Amino acid sequence: MKRTTLTVVAMVMLLSACVSPKVYKDLETKYGDLKEQNRELLAENDELLKAKNDALNELEQLQAQYDKTLAERDKLQHDYNAAKTNLDNLKASYDALEANSSAAIAENVQKNRELLAQLEAKEQALEAESGRLEKLRQELEARSNRVAELESVIAAKDAAMNQLKEAISRALTDFEGKGLTVEQRNGKVYVSMENKLLFESGSWAVGSNGKQAVKQLGTVLADNPDIAILIEGHTDNVPYKGNSQLSGNWDLSTKRATAIVNILRENPSINPENLTAAGRGEFAPIASNDNAEGRAKNRRIEVILTPKLDEISKLLNEI
Repeated sequence: MKRTTLTVVAMVMLLSACVSPKVYKDLETKYGDLKEQNRELLAENDELLKAKNDALNELEQLQAQYDKTLAERDKLQHDYNAAKTNLDNLKASYDALEANSSAAIAENVQKNRELLAQLEAKEQALEAESGRLEKLRQELEARSNRVAELESVIAAKDAAMNQLKEAISRALTDFEGKGLTVEQRNGKVYVSMENKLLFESGSWAVGSNGKQAVKQLGTVLADNPDIAILIEGHTDNVPYKGNSQLSGNWDLSTKRATAIVNILRENPSINPENLTAAGRGEFAPIASNDNAEGRAKNRRIEVILTPKLDEISKLLNEI
């Protein structure tokens, strides 16, 4: 996917002066592939969360089995103690009867043998249960540690994304209220910039204020090399009527997303493999297109920042 994205970016840059509809049709196909991959990442994230819940459920089952085995062991211990007390009583009775009745002595000897055999069997059962209980305890402890580590990694990533959001908000504070918002949702950070901050109507050339905002954003992203960066271009539903270089709103949104990527690539500390440009045209509105205010909100660039989930996937495979 990374190599495909770079290829699309290179083609857009080389053919920005004059591009045929066929090329832009290819771009639309590549965007569909990128969109499908984004959906797969979201599905993978859902599967990771489900795997975590399954691990917690399994942990609860192990705890219940541990508690049951502990109760069985305690019952065996109780039976063992009762048998030992009975044996002690019979030994005392044996001593009292020894002087009076050889028959009674023989009977007590037989009972003692039977009780000793029962006692030995209970000792063996108790030892086996104790071994099984220890094995369950160790397994329960190991699972608990892995679940705790998984929760710690998830919490650390959430905290890192919150810190990233705060850092971006500080870096772009001069542009707040000028068509720029920064939000954190579902473990991701969304930086939304309305087109009035970035582009002239129908254009994909970034203005000076917009370039400054994107460069300041890039300064923060350069300090976070483990973040995947998706730049999405959006338009309203008004048909594009610009020059013949573009076939419509989808092409325009793709060009604008690519323009933002090109500015970010000017920062040598940002890994190009982390960058993805996508155009979504008018098909992901955040407001109504029935009025000018809503259309202005829909004409935007969204920078979606996602933490990499390799470490979480590794822990889930170990559970």
